[in-house]
Amino acid sequence: MLTGILAGLAAGALWGLVFVAPRMVEMGAGGYSSIDLTAGRFAVYGVLAALVMLIGMRSRRLPTLRQAWAALVMSVLGFSGYYLLLVLAIRDAGTEVPSLVIGTIPIWVMLLGKPQGLRWAALLPGLALTLAGLALMMGSTHEAGQGAAAHFWRGMLFVSASLVCWTAFAILNSAWLKRHPEVNATDWANWLGVATGLGALLMWLVAGSDASVLAARDDRWMFVLLCVIAGVGSTWLATILWNMASQRLSASLCGQLIVSETIFALLYSFAWDGRWPTLVQLTACVLFTLGILASIRAHR
Repeated sequence: MLTGILAGLAAGALWGLVFVAPRMVEMGAGGYSSIDLTAGRFAVYGVLAALVMLIGMRSRRLPTLRQAWAALVMSVLGFSGYYLLLVLAIRDAGTEVPSLVIGTIPIWVMLLGKPQGLRWAALLPGLALTLAGLALMMGSTHEAGQGAAAHFWRGMLFVSASLVCWTAFAILNSAWLKRHPEVNATDWANWLGVATGLGALLMWLVAGSDASVLAARDDRWMFVLLCVIAGVGSTWLATILWNMASQRLSASLCGQLIVSETIFALLYSFAWDGRWPTLVQLTACVLFTLGILASIRAHR
């Protein structure tokens, strides 16, 4: 059990990195575009998945055309499209609020996939706590940056779209796997990785920065390092760790550990800024965490 808890927390720590990575290099005018960072991360994931498939080619199956198409659609919802929208949200609204909004994904998945035996009233306390925390954090961030109000709310639109993408991925991906028990979970993860890598390459060719421009930047090695860390650590390794946790722990406990992603994302953000959270932000984080835990406890 201890191994599973540590693996789940480690996965959350790796997932949290993707929220602060866009702020570690210059983004926007004169810097890297959101397309560059998104494509770089998932190109690394795609290459790694392809290598794993090649190494185990004799013991692994290849997808049919229909399965390959399904993997491509799912990869847009759960990886390239989701993360691109998240990067745009972080650019416009900072790290804290997008981190908290994305942290509500377990609630939305529970609401849309609620078991018949669970009463709606049981979910209300968790939802109320979570919404209160989000309201506090959004108000705090908005007041701190009144001059960029238009960008803040544009960021909120981006993160809302990102939330919809990953929530749809979580539900549709689970349903697809249940309809296709003949597909090994590891094979499906590799197919998603290759599809994600191809989508990221196409995205960069269409809208990314010119390769010569990227190569001439002074911080290019930091950019490459972030792409490798996010692609290998926050995607490939984090998935392995989460599978370890899922094998050793109950579904309810794994659900609680998802909160660690949000907590680590906020921790990295405050550390990068070199500041402590304000009392309002700290209160919002506590409410948010209690809301997630209350919702999962009700789901049990």
